[in-house]
Amino acid sequence: MGFGILEARGKAAAVVAVQEARQGSHEGGCACGDCPHGAREGHRRAVAAFLAKRDELAAGQGLPAAVAHSAGASRQWVSDELTQSADLVAERSRAEGEAWLARLWRRTLVVVWAAVAVLLLVQALTAIGAGWSAARTAGLLAALVAAALLSGAGYAHRARGGVLAPVIGEDNRLSTSRAVAACWVLFVVYAVLVLAGELAAASARRERDELIAGLDLARGAGVVTVVAVVCGVAVLVRRVVALRVLGQRLQKVRADRPRAADLLTDDAGRGSFADTQYVLVSAVALVFAAVRLARRPEQLPDLPWGLALLVLVSAATYLAGKYAEGGRPVILSVVRAREAGDLDAPIRTGDDVEIRGAGFVPPGAGTADRLARMVVRIGTVHAHVPLVPVPGGFTNPTDTVLTVPVPVDVEPGRVEVRVITAAGVETNACVIDVVD
Repeated sequence: MGFGILEARGKAAAVVAVQEARQGSHEGGCACGDCPHGAREGHRRAVAAFLAKRDELAAGQGLPAAVAHSAGASRQWVSDELTQSADLVAERSRAEGEAWLARLWRRTLVVVWAAVAVLLLVQALTAIGAGWSAARTAGLLAALVAAALLSGAGYAHRARGGVLAPVIGEDNRLSTSRAVAACWVLFVVYAVLVLAGELAAASARRERDELIAGLDLARGAGVVTVVAVVCGVAVLVRRVVALRVLGQRLQKVRADRPRAADLLTDDAGRGSFADTQYVLVSAVALVFAAVRLARRPEQLPDLPWGLALLVLVSAATYLAGKYAEGGRPVILSVVRAREAGDLDAPIRTGDDVEIRGAGFVPPGAGTADRLARMVVRIGTVHAHVPLVPVPGGFTNPTDTVLTVPVPVDVEPGRVEVRVITAAGVETNACVIDVVD
């Protein structure tokens, strides 16, 4: 009987070990669609655990007795615990983003071929009474060719989002300028394919001459100008952003995954006027050009110069907005932090200093793992900015105020203070006096 009990216990332990091994191998890292511990579930659990820990520590619970007697030690312990938990959330988020991109390419192909099906349905409905024409056949064949090319490109870039791969920027966000340029280029390619299909089906010489004349610059000057400008804006914006980031005049933080809202918002998720107006004006002009192509498929859409000029003004506004955004973080003052009722005193090692300025938190870096990367250099010593949690967020660090203790290794005298943000951008120097 004793051997039976031992055998049963051994089997139960083996089952538990297998379950733990499966959970450890799947949770947060698996991208299987039918796995209960996939990347999405692992990210959701990590976020829930982090929020619970943050609120618990913000309420003063869970502190070990060894650090509870010291405010500085308890604050540092809380910051380290939150940083470790936030790093796990960031790891799960990156895994979820990569799995989402790997699944996205199939969805983009579904959208592409659904658009072809919608075009076929619209052509069939509009052909009732008017009859089927060679232009409708050319339009459908052009859509099939374009969809096949997009499908091949999407499969080649299936690990980077499929069809959307060319419009995803280096910061893993959807690029507004690239998306607008890609839409115009795709439309022009479709229009030329329609003309090519009609030319191949034309038998009369006069009809062929009319189709070739439809490609004259006088008829498609508006569309050609708009395509040239939006493509130039896309290239120029990429160059401008790269130079400003290298020159530390713009802070860019990589996103976990691209979102459709990136086309209308800035890196922090706030609505952007420059981006929104550029997308809306371009979309309206593109719809008008598509209607003109449907009405007169024998030539390039003759976009009126008034509408083309409106797109050019919108592109110039978008480009000016890109030049105007950003800026270096700056320190305005450094003072000794004190609570209400404390007397003002010189700054000593171990004291908390309050650094006031602007631009300390880059757009999109409001998460705990990004905030924990912020560093303050006091003299030759680098000090990590502690995370101070409250229910729903953090009181330190913020975009305008940082509180950090002066390390004990700092030599007394006049020392420089600089802030290094999560994007790796360094602020100006502010000199303070540290006494014994």
